[in-house]
Amino acid sequence: MNNLTGKGNSLEELIVEHQPRLKAFIRKRVSTKEDAEDILQDVLYQLVKTIESTFNPIEQVTAWLYRVARNTIINKGKKMQEEELPASSYDKEDNVLSEFSEVLFSDAPPTPEIEYMRSLVWQELETALAELPPEQREAFELLEMEGLSAKEVASATGMSVNTLLSRKHYAVIHLRKRLKGLYNDLLNY
Repeated sequence: MNNLTGKGNSLEELIVEHQPRLKAFIRKRVSTKEDAEDILQDVLYQLVKTIESTFNPIEQVTAWLYRVARNTIINKGKKMQEEELPASSYDKEDNVLSEFSEVLFSDAPPTPEIEYMRSLVWQELETALAELPPEQREAFELLEMEGLSAKEVASATGMSVNTLLSRKHYAVIHLRKRLKGLYNDLLNY
């Protein structure tokens, strides 16, 4: 086969070289083996399509493949724990937001204690949200509080899905840190 990447590697050599690690990378970030296979095939198809339709060689094939894989995972809506971060990177106490959402949106009949706890959490959440840059606050509120999909928000605002998810991610990090104190106080009450 001819020189496809500008470095003398054939397409087959590139696939044989990168497929196992790329497959492992994808598999860690999606919920099923079938999803990983589908995404891997999409990435390899994009590689073939790009090499065949582009006059410029791909300078860093490995980086390009992983970027395409990451974007494909996001575009297909395959969520990992906290937008592509492995669960092992969090401690048990970082369940702050999920546990607070259970308190805030529970269908259980409210007791005076639960109502008081809800008011504390809402108050602290509003304060923490006010501290965020407007773009991060908007991304978090639209995606998490209003329940809109990333695609809906992206098309309505004109920003890319990746930018939107990045802004939400930074908002979540801030809110976790900010609400952790209240969480610990309530646990120790």
